[in-house]
Amino acid sequence: MKTYMAKPNEVDRKWYLIDAEGKTLGRLATEVATLLRGKHKPTYTPHVDTGDNVIVINCSKIVLTGNKLDQKTHKYHTGYPGGLKEITYKDFLDKTPDKAVYLAIKGMLPKNKLGRKMIKKLRVYSGSEHEQQAQQPEVYEL
Repeated sequence: MKTYMAKPNEVDRKWYLIDAEGKTLGRLATEVATLLRGKHKPTYTPHVDTGDNVIVINCSKIVLTGNKLDQKTHKYHTGYPGGLKEITYKDFLDKTPDKAVYLAIKGMLPKNKLGRKMIKKLRVYSGSEHEQQAQQPEVYEL
């Protein structure tokens, strides 16, 4: 019996809608990364993007456990000399909750061309409204 290898033109993609209200950041990110990679499908092939499209809403209501809100920091660089900035996750989630969820999911994907292709299938919104009603996404329960 031969091993099945998916081909990029044979992949059928679905749209999933995930509500992040009350969910833990890391646990949500692992589930979304699994959907984006396609590991939940029997046709999963490591070198082919077999994943689905994912819409995450209500990112402003995400939860961090323990003392992570005050102790965990997000570091970024402005591009100027001495431009390393650091912000606590409490402030980061207040300013841009959609970016915090996006970066958590992106960090769980491969760091290569395939990962950059997978992250393009992710849409993240801080509120409950999204622009992909025409794709008729099905609700995915975690």
